[in-house]
Amino acid sequence: MAQVIALQHFGCETLGAIADALRRRAIDWRYVSFARGHPAVGEWDGLVVLGGPYSVYSSGQYPFLRQEIDLIRQALALGKPVLGICLGSQLLAAALGAMVRPAATPEIGWLAVRLEPAARADRLFRNLPASFVTCVWHGDVFDLPPDAVSLARSEMTACQAFRHGTNAYGLLFHLEMKAEMVAACVRAFEPRLRQAGIDPAHCVGEAADHLRSLLPVAEAVFGGWAELVTGR
Repeated sequence: MAQVIALQHFGCETLGAIADALRRRAIDWRYVSFARGHPAVGEWDGLVVLGGPYSVYSSGQYPFLRQEIDLIRQALALGKPVLGICLGSQLLAAALGAMVRPAATPEIGWLAVRLEPAARADRLFRNLPASFVTCVWHGDVFDLPPDAVSLARSEMTACQAFRHGTNAYGLLFHLEMKAEMVAACVRAFEPRLRQAGIDPAHCVGEAADHLRSLLPVAEAVFGGWAELVTGR
């Protein structure tokens, strides 16, 4: 059975809809937390790097981020599928040589993401609607890595998703979110939301309006990535 490891930074930020796609394709997974020590990674066929409340440029304060970048580079060198979500996409971008920096304004809420023209020829994105509303929650942005292809943007952020090579993907937005994850993250990060002028209750309430329509989008993207792991 194929095995995926997921680098997890915070308890409420789980695989979510990614786990559903892996399960449907009989792919096993397990969480690994460099933030809480360095467990043995073992054998693996694909790497998912999840979100979290850290910044890539704070690796001096959080040295485990450098370990994660090293593992991402190892995966890239071996040609193994990589999927970065939010912080994970920033770590993937940094591993590929791109600059990660604070955004002018945090981008938080249920916001529209628009596909770039290149997405129409991409294996994961080609069957998606031209625009869809998803959970966006980040305070940092990155430049498009060298030799990467931009796949999506939002009104505030030029690069919301990219592909490098044929099997490394970074998604700055949270397409993996499920209702229970939204509620848990809102509880965990409520002070940050209020500081950004976001009503936590409104954020949770909006989730019900959008998550159902996102199901086929999440299945297309994460199902396509899971098939890279299985080699189909």
